[in-house]
Amino acid sequence: LGLSAVMIASSERRGGGAAGEESAQGKIIAIDVSHEARSKALELGATYAVDASLGAEAVQARIRELTGGVGVDVSIDAAGVASTCEGAVLAARRGGRMVQAGLPHGGPPPLVPMGRVVGRELEILGSHGLDAADMPAILQLVANGKLPVRNLIGREVSLQEGAAAIEAMDTGSPVGIVMVTRFR
Repeated sequence: LGLSAVMIASSERRGGGAAGEESAQGKIIAIDVSHEARSKALELGATYAVDASLGAEAVQARIRELTGGVGVDVSIDAAGVASTCEGAVLAARRGGRMVQAGLPHGGPPPLVPMGRVVGRELEILGSHGLDAADMPAILQLVANGKLPVRNLIGREVSLQEGAAAIEAMDTGSPVGIVMVTRFR
């Protein structure tokens, strides 16, 4: 999910969006504990990749450094754990938007810093996927080569391996999409 967001944002930044307009040259900051995921995010168009394993304070300091102390226009929590939700709220600039796309799973629930939400007039949105009405525009971007979705595939597996990959998601997240391409 996070890598898809990076790819779409990168396409928009390059002016390849659904509207075909030239977009502002914004920064795309990917944050992850996985070196492999950060490398993949850079490959897919992230401007910067920040190591989340350095801790919340170090990550927030790096975001402030990269944004001139302002914060980001839009932050997306694609992981769905307490620390990433809280960090996404803290990363947003005054009047910015935080999108919660990752479904909460395990661990303690997030403690959303509501003082920050109110004080900085943040907008928090929940997203559980793409609206069906937006699908034609996304598919057009894929067809035009603006969203090279094949680059999101991390591994192609058999049906049996796919079942094992789903079970393995209890303990970690694969980098990229695990796609079942062999059925025998």
